[in-house]
Amino acid sequence: MLHAAINEAKAEDPEVDVSEVSSPVSLPAISLLSPKAMDTAGRIIKFEEEQREKAKVALKLRQEMQEKLMVEVASSGSEQLKRFEEFMELKQRQEYQSMRDMMDRETKESIGRQEKLKEEQRHRMKILNLRLREAEQQRMREAELERQRQSEGRERLRNLNTIQEEILQLNQLLEPSTQTKTSVPPASLSSYSTRGNQLCSQVSEVVRKTAEGEFPSVEDMTVAERALHEMRALIRLMQEEVAKAQEKKKKDQEDEEERRKQVELHAQQEAQKKAAQSAKEKAQRKGLQNRAEDTTLKWYKELQASAAQCAQSFEQLNTPKDNQTKKLKLELQKAASIPVSQISSNSGSQLREIFDKIDKLLSGRGVVSGGKSISTSQHPQGLDFVSYKLAEKFVKQGEEEVASHHEAAFPIAVVASGVWELHPRVGDFILAHLHKKCPYAIPNYPPMKDGTAVEDYQKILGYRVDDSGVEGQDSFLKRMSGMIRLYAAMIQLRWPYSSKQGPVPHGLNHGWRWLAQMLNMEPLADITATLLFDFLEVCGNALMKQYQGQFWKLILLLKEEYFPRIEAVTSSGQMGSVIRLKQFLETSLQSRQISPPKGQLSSNFWRS
Repeated sequence: MLHAAINEAKAEDPEVDVSEVSSPVSLPAISLLSPKAMDTAGRIIKFEEEQREKAKVALKLRQEMQEKLMVEVASSGSEQLKRFEEFMELKQRQEYQSMRDMMDRETKESIGRQEKLKEEQRHRMKILNLRLREAEQQRMREAELERQRQSEGRERLRNLNTIQEEILQLNQLLEPSTQTKTSVPPASLSSYSTRGNQLCSQVSEVVRKTAEGEFPSVEDMTVAERALHEMRALIRLMQEEVAKAQEKKKKDQEDEEERRKQVELHAQQEAQKKAAQSAKEKAQRKGLQNRAEDTTLKWYKELQASAAQCAQSFEQLNTPKDNQTKKLKLELQKAASIPVSQISSNSGSQLREIFDKIDKLLSGRGVVSGGKSISTSQHPQGLDFVSYKLAEKFVKQGEEEVASHHEAAFPIAVVASGVWELHPRVGDFILAHLHKKCPYAIPNYPPMKDGTAVEDYQKILGYRVDDSGVEGQDSFLKRMSGMIRLYAAMIQLRWPYSSKQGPVPHGLNHGWRWLAQMLNMEPLADITATLLFDFLEVCGNALMKQYQGQFWKLILLLKEEYFPRIEAVTSSGQMGSVIRLKQFLETSLQSRQISPPKGQLSSNFWRS
């Protein structure tokens, strides 16, 4: 029974330590059982002990398994906790990264919006600055145009006053005098006086406009100049009529006094008329029909007198007697001519070096020529000699270099213009040499004087005459064309590095004067059409920009009124220049534009 209870307890709770269960009744010290019973009891006890040992071993194994299971459970829980913590940490990082990415995107968008606003602001500021700069440039242009208008207006006003003074003085010559009354019919004198008073009234009407504070316009000046031209024509007509009347009176007296010589005198008069008619026809063949205005001729004579006086001043140096002076003369002449010969359109820096060398020479400083240092201060007449020869060389370049290569006019002209501005005396000499070699640059058609040889007269007209005879017309036109092109380039160019302010010494106003005077003179066959085309091709664009509407009026006048007169004096073998001029005028009037001349120096040229 006792063992059964113990076994039951083990079955119910294997973990119960059976060793702790003791028998409630102490076994008797003395066995009262039989040997068989004792053996059975011993086996029972032994079995119980074996079972107890087995139970201990099983319990120990179970305890180890429980401990191992607990360790595994604890380890698994710890790993799961770690994974959970890692998962939570990953989730936190992801949320942080997402938040950070969102903040970065918002920051970038904000920065982008700020940059866009800044760019828009910069663009608006750039446009505003550009508009302000354009407004300032426009204001400066308008101010410059206003200053130029005022300057031109004052110049026209001075010219108008000069014209009025001259026309009033000429009108006094039209008043009938005691001598003219006896030789000229009163009706003729009265018509001259009436027309003279009308012309004076026309000019006075123009002057009256200026009394209100306005400057005379180009149209007003044209009216005044035409009135002056007509007044001069009236004076010439009256003088011719007076001369004819006096001559007739003289002839009548001679007829009365010398009737015996009437036949001989008549024959002489007929011979004189035939000679005069022959000379006139010969002059017409050479294109001589008119001459320049008195003021222009006065200006021309002053320039020639100044050049002649300069040439006279260095006569001693020009015709040296000792070898040292001869050597100095040659070196000065080379120093003046070689730089001008080197002028080209290769580069702006080279052109500036040439200009500086010429400027130094004219300023009395030493320059290197042919490996030697030379200066105008080495001789008292050195500066006059160099100025004269330098001007002569410039004109010769136009006569030769520009005549062959039209585009060469611009580099030569810009250097000449710069020298002219710094040394005005050289500019006067350039004009004097130009007028002497090309009288059409004045413009002037010198009349043939009595007793002048044909060869001498052709030299006056600009022809080259030597032992082989007079040069051909093509060669003559080519040289005149080169010099007119050089002149047309000089009046529109200014040395870009000039430090002087104000107008150039010989600017576009002189080109306008030249063109107007050409149209006021009877055209000559061949030469007039050639020079008008050359001048307008080089200078037309600059005159168009300067005078705008007035320029187109002048071109229209040239096309409709003056050009038919050119055609009338042109023969069939001289139509080449006329056709070129006609095409140029028609193209210009149709497009209302004249293209800039070929070879004009650009701003990039001066950076080369």
